Amino acid sequence: MAGARNGGAELFYERMTIALAAGHDVLPVIRAEPGRAARLTAAGLAPAQFSFGGKLDFLTRPAVAKALRSFKPDLAIAWMSRAAAKLPQGSWVTAGRLGGYYNLKYFRACRHLIGNTRGITSWIEGQGWPASRVHYLPNFVDDFAGAAPLDRAALGVPAGAPLILALGRLHQVKGFDVLIRAAALLPEVHVLIAGEGPERDSLQALIASLNVQDRVKLLGWRTDTGPLLKTADLFVSSSRHEPLGNMVLEAFSAARPVLAAAAEGPSEIIANSADGVLVPIDDAPALADAARTMLNEPALAARLARAGRLRFKNEFSETNVIAAWNVFLQKVSG
Repeated sequence: MAGARNGGAELFYERMTIALAAGHDVLPVIRAEPGRAARLTAAGLAPAQFSFGGKLDFLTRPAVAKALRSFKPDLAIAWMSRAAAKLPQGSWVTAGRLGGYYNLKYFRACRHLIGNTRGITSWIEGQGWPASRVHYLPNFVDDFAGAAPLDRAALGVPAGAPLILALGRLHQVKGFDVLIRAAALLPEVHVLIAGEGPERDSLQALIASLNVQDRVKLLGWRTDTGPLLKTADLFVSSSRHEPLGNMVLEAFSAARPVLAAAAEGPSEIIANSADGVLVPIDDAPALADAARTMLNEPALAARLARAGRLRFKNEFSETNVIAAWNVFLQKVSG
C-alpha cells in the first residue's frame, strides 16, 4: 500500500491487514510512514517500508520484489493505483484492490481486480476485464454498538438541541458547504463536522457569512468516531463524489439514522427510506427538508437506525467481510 495519508482507504488497509493476519501469514508492504508502521508492528506484524515515489523512482519495484521473494507469498495484493504501478511479477498470483474508479493502466501487472462496491466491479468489467477475474469484496468498519456518547456541553451543544454529525476530509468533493447551507435553513439544529483538510478556511468563512457559527463547528481531526456518532441524532454524508463511504457504514454500525447525498457509494449502500434516506447531490434545501423530517419523527429515525444496524451486522461486519476474503483467497491462490 503506497498511500501516505490516513484517509479511509489507508486506515481500512490497516484493519484489513491486521484482520487477515489472524488466519494467514501476512507481510504488509507500505510506503514509509511511522504511524502506520507502528500500528502494524503493535499488532504483531513486521511491515516492509519503501519510498513508493513517482516516475523517477526506479528502486521501489526491485526492492519490493526482493522482499516478496524472501517472504514467498501465494498472493500479492496491490492496494490502489500507486502500489499497483510498482507491483512486481513473480511466482505469486497478483491482484489489485480498487476503492474508486481508477485508470486501469496502473493495474496491468494484476491478474485479478477487487472492487469494494458492485458499481466499481461493474465498471471494471465494462472496461473489458473478464468477469471471472473481477471480485466484489466490501469494506468492514469497527463495531461501535458499545461506544459511549460524549458530553454535549463539552462540544458546545446545548442540552436538547438536535445534533447532526458529519465526518471526513475537509475537501470540496465532500460537499460540507452544502451541509452548512442546509444548516442555515434549520435554525434549531447544531452541526458538528469532524475532519481536517484544505477547505477549512473557506468553510469557516461560509459559516461566518451565514451567521451560523454558534451552531456549526469544525472539530478538526478526531479519533473518537464511535462516541461522536453515538452523541449525534443524525449522521449526514453530503459528498458530491463518494465511491464507497466508510462513514455511512460506521453510522450503520453505531445505529445512527443516515441521510446522504446520492453519490455513487451511498446510493449503492443505502436502500432509500428503508435503512437511510437519499437526496440529490448539491441540493441544500432537499438536504435540510430531509434532515428536518428525520429529526422531527423519532419513530422514523429509530426504524432507519435499526435497519442500518442490521445491514452492518449482515454485510459489513469484520466477521462477514473476512469470511468473504477467505473464500476469495482460497479461490485465487489455492
